[in-house]
Amino acid sequence: MLGKTRQSEPRALLDDYVNRIRHYAEIQITELRDASAWRERKLNAHSAVVLLDAAGKQFTSSQFAKWLATHRDTGLRELVFLCGDADGFPAELRAAGRHKISLSTLTMPHELARVLLAEQIYRAFAILAGHPYPK
Repeated sequence: MLGKTRQSEPRALLDDYVNRIRHYAEIQITELRDASAWRERKLNAHSAVVLLDAAGKQFTSSQFAKWLATHRDTGLRELVFLCGDADGFPAELRAAGRHKISLSTLTMPHELARVLLAEQIYRAFAILAGHPYPK
C-alpha cells in the first residue's frame, strides 16, 4: 500500500480483516512511504501484481472468489495487491501490474479502499470454504 493508514477506525477494520484472512492464507500488509520504495521490493518469480485501478475489471463477490481460486489452483504462489495513494500509480508501477481490478466505479478514499479490498479477500475465502459469512 502506498502511504499509511493513519486514521484509527479504518486501521482497526483493516487489521480485523487481515486477522480473519490469516485463517485461510498467509497475508502481509506492507505500507510503502511512496512509489519509489517499490523499487526496493523483491518479488517472488511466481508472484502476480494486481493493481487496484478504477479502469480495471469489476467482479461480483462470487466472481472475485472464483478468480482468486483460479490463481490459487493454478499454482500461483503469491498475489500482490497494490493499493495506490490519492495520486494513483506512477507509470513504473502500472507497468508491473499483471492484473487490474476495480473495487467500484465510485471514487473513495484510499484508506477505505484498503478496508474494502481486505473485506472482499476475506469474503472470497469464506465463499470458497462454504462459510456462512457471505450470506
